[in-house]
Amino acid sequence: MNSLTQSATSSIVRKASRFLLTTRRFSDSNLINGDETDNELPPPVEETLKVTWETTEMDCGFTEEHEKVSVRKRFVESNKLSASLVLDTLKQDCPGFNTKSALDELNVPLSGLLVREVLLGILKRLSFDNKTRCAKLAYKFFVWCNGQESFKHTANSYHLLMKIFAECGEYKAMCRLVDEMIKDGYPTTARTFNLLICTCGEAGLAREVVEQFIKSKTFSYRPFKHSYNAVLHSLLGVKHYKLIEWVYEQMLEDGFSPDVLTYNVVMFASFRLGKTDKLYRLLDEMVKDGFSPDLHTYNILLHHLATGNKPLAALNLLNHMREVGVEPGVIHFTTLIDGLSRAGKLEACKYFMDEMVKAGCTPDVVCYTVVITGYISGGELEKAEEMFREMTEKGQLPNVFTYNSMIRGFCMAGKFKEARSLLKEMESRGCNPNFVVYSTLVNNLRNAGKVLEAHEVVKDMVEKGHYVHLISKFKKYTRS
Repeated sequence: MNSLTQSATSSIVRKASRFLLTTRRFSDSNLINGDETDNELPPPVEETLKVTWETTEMDCGFTEEHEKVSVRKRFVESNKLSASLVLDTLKQDCPGFNTKSALDELNVPLSGLLVREVLLGILKRLSFDNKTRCAKLAYKFFVWCNGQESFKHTANSYHLLMKIFAECGEYKAMCRLVDEMIKDGYPTTARTFNLLICTCGEAGLAREVVEQFIKSKTFSYRPFKHSYNAVLHSLLGVKHYKLIEWVYEQMLEDGFSPDVLTYNVVMFASFRLGKTDKLYRLLDEMVKDGFSPDLHTYNILLHHLATGNKPLAALNLLNHMREVGVEPGVIHFTTLIDGLSRAGKLEACKYFMDEMVKAGCTPDVVCYTVVITGYISGGELEKAEEMFREMTEKGQLPNVFTYNSMIRGFCMAGKFKEARSLLKEMESRGCNPNFVVYSTLVNNLRNAGKVLEAHEVVKDMVEKGHYVHLISKFKKYTRS
């Protein structure tokens, strides 16, 4: 660790470099591309809303607030009703049917919320068989809205339509929409870039998109230092690690200087690509440039040491962090435990979990889920059950990933009754199963020859209105 500077400060929260290094992909999230936040934990509440009422104004304030809530509620309900009418009209679209006139006759008041509700409705109705039709209907409605007096789309509306095109594989239509967006004066943002880069597929196309955004004068890259950092951060989210290296080289050629965020992103890409020498070379460059490793830098190093089965070196790094004034937190211990579990070192996982508690860090739901998943992958269901009980006893409520790991574990052990029981338990606790949970249970039931039970699970899912638009992913299932 001689390359690590002793001058690391206690100012440990750096610019907005957000690495979800500890959030393990417990399941195949590519099965579903629903709402943007489907597979993410909600961010912590950063500020508590404090309302102070003067005694003499309490009644008046309550009445005004109540009226505002009522107005908002009526507005939302009205838009949902209008959206339902619009969707019913769009369904009738066919040769000979004048969709534009039919929409005009609805006489619905246009708003950004209505557009969002309609586009989301189309997105939810997507299936393998109707992708082209859905894309056309979405664009037809979008164009109709644009033609209405005193109405102007928002950037969010453009992004939603782009998402529909992405789901439908309409890449060229997405590019045309971005051109239209720029022409109409909308700034392209990191969100625009993310949607495009996720759909490109081929590395050649991805590079073209990157070049277009780096050079674009309309690219709103804030809060990042420059467009390169914005692009690098986005590429990290979609795991384009090789492209990250290329962008970094372009950045240096264009005379831009890296900062802590830049180094962290490129070091993580090097780690993922198995380029250990480059990772530590970048770390040396970072220190020489006057930057101290931050929380995320140490997280990357811990992850590398853990997955490389070097628990002793990881322990030394934790001690080094303390020496330079950076106190390891839950995220560092969780990253370390995650890496060790991937390496199959479950005893080491338990050791560092105990060390974590000794250091005054309380394991959270992510940490427990990492350990549980490690036990499941290692075929130690009983230990996973023990950890599951412990977390609930200590007030850590299991999340959808925890339940999915446990359900998978029960299925692997042939305990399908327990797996189905756990599905019911998570619903009763207000934890809504995502599509991955359902598919884990259904696929395992089918593989075990329990076709009728699998059918029952899918039927129950449909009756509850969950993921009906993804029903085609369950082969041989027909709705009665």
